[in-house]
Amino acid sequence: MRALLVLYMVKYLLDPQRAGNVVGLGPFRSALEFVFGPLALQPLASQIYGFYTGLVYLTPIFGGLLADRVLGQRRTVILGAALMAIGHFMMAFEHLFLLALIVLILGNGAFKPNISTQVGALYAPGDRRRDRAFSIFYVGINLGAFLAPLVCGTLGEELAWHYGFAAAGVGMTTGLVIYLLAAPTLPPDAFTKAETSERGLRREPLGREQWLAIGAIMALMLPVSLFWATYEQQGNTIALWADQHTDRHFDFLLFAGEIPVTWFQAFNPFMIFAFTPFMVALWRRQGQREPSTVAKMAIGCFLNAAAYLVMVAAASQADRAQASWLWLFGYFVVITVGELYLSPVGLSLVTKVAPLRLLSMMMGVWLSTSFIGGFLAGYLGSFWSSMAKTDFFLMLALISAAAGVAIALLARPLRAILRD
Repeated sequence: MRALLVLYMVKYLLDPQRAGNVVGLGPFRSALEFVFGPLALQPLASQIYGFYTGLVYLTPIFGGLLADRVLGQRRTVILGAALMAIGHFMMAFEHLFLLALIVLILGNGAFKPNISTQVGALYAPGDRRRDRAFSIFYVGINLGAFLAPLVCGTLGEELAWHYGFAAAGVGMTTGLVIYLLAAPTLPPDAFTKAETSERGLRREPLGREQWLAIGAIMALMLPVSLFWATYEQQGNTIALWADQHTDRHFDFLLFAGEIPVTWFQAFNPFMIFAFTPFMVALWRRQGQREPSTVAKMAIGCFLNAAAYLVMVAAASQADRAQASWLWLFGYFVVITVGELYLSPVGLSLVTKVAPLRLLSMMMGVWLSTSFIGGFLAGYLGSFWSSMAKTDFFLMLALISAAAGVAIALLARPLRAILRD
């Protein structure tokens, strides 16, 4: 969706001749313009992208509650995967566009928090391998994110947008089948364990340490949300930069040609599974000197800011001509290392400290940082057309750096609470 969504809207769907065919788009656009004022095509696409990327990370709160109190993690994951497969197939029909996004948002809400908590359940409390395990889990996520722009993006950009979305539906269905076949190898649901070995725990009030742990998670949420607000420009304004301001021609040994715009969305996930073994090895080698989880998150924000300083340099060059695609390559290198310092270790932090009976819900709460960040990403992206590109990227760098400073200031006060 990151590879296709904004380009699909800007280049095809929001064309006045087609937009009228989309169920509910007129009232939705009117509601947006009531809040934000008149929206041209690119700002409208940016706002829709922001709402989508935001809401897919709000619904995990409710998906976590559903798993904790009713279905358990496994059945909720199955429900979410099925809804996401259906949503992608619906995207192949342009008049169902907004309805398809709603189905995808609900499916992700059921899927995402509960697949993550199952990884944490593989490790005993206090096992320092948990951070590294989530990094390995992150490789699996990003293997799919690497293949998706190459397959779905190429089909959508070169053949027809609808083929790209339908291919995503096939991929999601395949993932669901694999999960069902491998389910016996997973640990028991935290829901099941709470019912069988901690009967009555749900009715007991939380203790002081548990409330402090929840408070620590909440304190980190705002700066982490600012990280995601800037990071999520990859599928929004960075995609437009690649399309409009980047010289995408390459000539390497016997190979020459032009890189498709959607392929740039494969850079980040490819680098994640290429860099992760080195990051895991580095943290293992550091031993007792390995940075705390909170310190890693601050480092991630500063690296994210550095990535946008790379884009400031690229935009300075683009004032004279289109910028080389190598600037984008450098941007993705830096932002990927920053993501590895923040995202998987944040997931690990929640599974370390959240109360067991609220584990999936707290994972959903943590993922709502991307909900806030997604909305902010859409809002920030709406300035793309009106700001100088150097100023736009500098703004993103400053926001991410401010988030890093805030997390760094929280590291010492939270150390005892998080046992980190």
